[in-house]
Amino acid sequence: MNFHKAPNTYVDQVNLYVQNTERSKDFYSGVLGLRVLKETKKIVTFAANGSDPLITVEQTINVLPQNRRSSGLYHLALRVPTRKDLAAVMAHLLKEEYPLVGGADHAVSEALYLNDPDGNGVEIYCDRPSEKWKWENGRVFMPTNAMDKHLLDELNGESWTGLSKETIMGHLHLQVANLKEAEKFYLNGLGFNLAAAYEPYADFISTGGYHHHLGLNVWNSRGVPVQEGAHIGLNYYRLIFPDRQTRREAIDRLIKLGVFIEQTEGHTFAKDPSGIKLELAV
Repeated sequence: MNFHKAPNTYVDQVNLYVQNTERSKDFYSGVLGLRVLKETKKIVTFAANGSDPLITVEQTINVLPQNRRSSGLYHLALRVPTRKDLAAVMAHLLKEEYPLVGGADHAVSEALYLNDPDGNGVEIYCDRPSEKWKWENGRVFMPTNAMDKHLLDELNGESWTGLSKETIMGHLHLQVANLKEAEKFYLNGLGFNLAAAYEPYADFISTGGYHHHLGLNVWNSRGVPVQEGAHIGLNYYRLIFPDRQTRREAIDRLIKLGVFIEQTEGHTFAKDPSGIKLELAV
């Protein structure tokens, strides 16, 4: 099943504030091998397939330093299509001596973790077949175990050509100020389902039976909403609904929860209870 198409709701793009777009370009294009889709002096948009935006980085005036204890981005997660693609990424990063934060086997997926030059968390992962995921009472089994040391055995000496053109934004993991308030917004308002819960610290939510389209945690950010002004890190992310009716119903639920809906030049935005901005798109 394709968990990133209708009738599911999912994240497809992330917009980041960065300190220097050239430095970010060196990372997202030069290191990861994403394609530059659009570029100005202060804004660069990257795609895997050359047509669909994944990540936009923006250098803005008077941007403030990243506050690692504030609500916002924990990591963005790029999903590659196969285990061999993940092995290719790992081999490339090791060859380039780019520092990895870690690697893990989550049973539903295998993942590599690193940071971009601004300290924004980046996960690159591949899913295991969904029929092998273990569910019990509506919750998916998603541990954190050591990565298989034989991952690189998937390769046969192929040269690195960049991230696969089939790479997508698999999920987004957010730091929030209050987990219960976030649940009201994302579950009751936007219509996500709880796929895994590690109370009182983290939730993993999805639509359509995916292990998670969004992660929510308070490990570092409990009680600390998004800080005023433009900070290095997440500007906003885009959430895709399957159709206008589903989006309209979600907006109506958000309004009943007291959420302000902003209409700007044909785009619809909201902020979650922690002040994290998202675009509601179709």
